[in-house]
Amino acid sequence: MNLAETLNLGCLCRTLNPDRLRKQLETDPCLQGMLDGLATTHPHLFSETAVFVDPGMRATLGQAIAAIERVVALPAYQQLALAHAPETAQHHFGPAGVFMGYDFHLGEDGPRLIEINTNAGGALLNAALARAHRECCEPMQGLMDASSDLPHINQTFVDMFRAEWQAQRGTQALRSILITDDAPEVQYMAPEFALARQLFLAHGITAAVGDARELQWKDGALWHPALPGVAVDLVYNRLTDFSLSEPAHEALRSAYVAGAAVVTPHPRAHALFADKRNLITLGDDALLASWGVSAEDRRILQAVVPHTELVTADHADALWAKRRQLFFKPVAGYGAKAAYRGDKLTRGVWADILAGGFIAQALVPPSERLVDVDGVATRLKLDIRAYTFRGQVQLLAARTYTGQTTNFRTAGGGFSPVVVLPAMVLGVDASPRPPHADCLPSSSLETPTWSPS
Repeated sequence: MNLAETLNLGCLCRTLNPDRLRKQLETDPCLQGMLDGLATTHPHLFSETAVFVDPGMRATLGQAIAAIERVVALPAYQQLALAHAPETAQHHFGPAGVFMGYDFHLGEDGPRLIEINTNAGGALLNAALARAHRECCEPMQGLMDASSDLPHINQTFVDMFRAEWQAQRGTQALRSILITDDAPEVQYMAPEFALARQLFLAHGITAAVGDARELQWKDGALWHPALPGVAVDLVYNRLTDFSLSEPAHEALRSAYVAGAAVVTPHPRAHALFADKRNLITLGDDALLASWGVSAEDRRILQAVVPHTELVTADHADALWAKRRQLFFKPVAGYGAKAAYRGDKLTRGVWADILAGGFIAQALVPPSERLVDVDGVATRLKLDIRAYTFRGQVQLLAARTYTGQTTNFRTAGGGFSPVVVLPAMVLGVDASPRPPHADCLPSSSLETPTWSPS
């Protein structure tokens, strides 16, 4: 067991103070009251506990993301991925897609990729959460600063949107951004939409949150009532209609296809990255070798991408027989919707899966984090999300939970900041210290003996 795992399973450290989180979330008068509202509507959104990661695990994670991005850039890969993609995905205007999300489980043999998401939510919330945890104490500040560039992360996010704009529009000025979803005010991530709007406004960009169904395509431009008299330059797209094929999104689809508005993330990014059939390709060593993928990249992908196959009727009996070692997901799914652990399957659900549109992925057990829930030491499952842009990791975050899949319904769970332990902490002569005096090792586990900060 490495030190990161020892800390995760033995240290009940609580490093979140509500007042610090309020300061990070309510950065403008229009955001006042957000934390109190979240306490009612999202009581399990934020964890009070950080998750620790070994630097070697972090390095492998980054190498895997870079290797995947190199494969996705290959013409042969794109031809295969786009062959079964919708018409809207065939367009390529330059943008790569903001907030790409790579989700991993961490095991003894390293990180294992669970899925890739093109409209991964939570980056702004997690940045605020990480800064709040960072303010816990001086040791925590040092650990968090070694993990990411938190003081400048908001500028990094704004620069990402500007880069998307420039990829399609060159040197033209970015004037307006619409953050859009269907009924955005009732979406679970609505608080993040408000944070994004305020971030853009603070950097001199006109911004609004608006319902995608209210968009209008006229006079060669895209318009929305939330931006009266101002054409929409860039759409921060939070829709789960990844192909923009629903009738209610006709205006957005028309503007996108015409190149009249910069849309990010977009259908092409989803087809190239987030369609779960791509996991089959990324794990096919012989196919990757035939495309000229380097031996090193193939080695990394073989280690990181769990075996994945398409569910078809002709091998239904074999899949059913080994279902306890499999996880079943819809090819275009998101947010763990209609995803099933094989050992929980009923015959009725199995019939639905066999009807088509599912992949079977080798089951990768998640690692765990010990947390304090009402005075009881409780083990929660965890996964790691890497928020990236063009293959570069911007922020790591964890989600802690109980149940089959990630959720925000677990007491003591929710989003957690990720602390990548500095290499010096892992040295033979190092004397690691807890991030806070509240760090209380569980007596039932073998853990280091901490002296208070």
